[in-house]
Amino acid sequence: MAKTPIQNNIKTSVELTHPERVYWPDDGVSKQDLLDYYALAWQRMQPFVTNRPLALLRCPDGIDGPKFFQKHAWKGINPHIEEIADPEDKDAAKLLKIEDFDGLAALVQSAALEIHPWGTTIRHWEKPDMIIMDLDPGEDVTWGKVTAAAKEIRERFSAQGLTSFIKTSGGKGLHVVASLTPQANWQQVKEAAETMAHSMSADSPQTYLSVASKAKRTGHIFVDYLRNGRGNTAVAPYSTRARKGAAVSMPIGWEELDGKIGPASFTIGNAASRLSRSSADPWADFFAAASPLKV
Repeated sequence: MAKTPIQNNIKTSVELTHPERVYWPDDGVSKQDLLDYYALAWQRMQPFVTNRPLALLRCPDGIDGPKFFQKHAWKGINPHIEEIADPEDKDAAKLLKIEDFDGLAALVQSAALEIHPWGTTIRHWEKPDMIIMDLDPGEDVTWGKVTAAAKEIRERFSAQGLTSFIKTSGGKGLHVVASLTPQANWQQVKEAAETMAHSMSADSPQTYLSVASKAKRTGHIFVDYLRNGRGNTAVAPYSTRARKGAAVSMPIGWEELDGKIGPASFTIGNAASRLSRSSADPWADFFAAASPLKV
């Protein structure tokens, strides 16, 4: 079959069936709209989603229908979504990965509206190349407190010799992600994240929580370190979210954290405009900035 041009000279051999199918009804965002957005984001998104084990939130009937969080293959899975064995448990159900834009197009065709990668590639399964701190504000927490928390995490990472980057979650909060040389193992990375979360909670108990207690969440920011365990995931940079508004998890520069950008400020619509006009990629140096975790 002839390759179909999308945008930015990116082509895919994956044929979309019913490209007019609407995934976000209130926002009028279709399957084709999603693929066109990813074509714009692909160059920046690619290293964060290819050759990594993936978990997917699939919504075959759009965001108002049933949702399936899947880590394993399903009947009729597109061949561009590849199955891979977990080296720690080769007899277990195989995991999923993609290698290229055809793989991402196959995810779109499969109604994967959220993409959640592991924090490592299959080249070094047991050595994460990032550490993720997820800031999840409770009710009545001002956005200023959330941005202040992100900046505090940045300072704490810097004190450990780590360079961190920030993105909107597309939900309620922010993700601060430090780039790691893949040397420390999963347990060491998770322990480092846990130590930071507990330290923040101990230093500012009126502001931060390091345990997921819904009873205490109001007025606090949950500093979620649990994204860093083996097999745990966080939503990918540039991934859409299966929520009203068609928001995306957008990498931003630290200088943009000025109160004007909120957690769901970027959508498929305005993100496309941002990617089209902006030559600056705030996460361009993510992997070049990697440093080893001190353990």
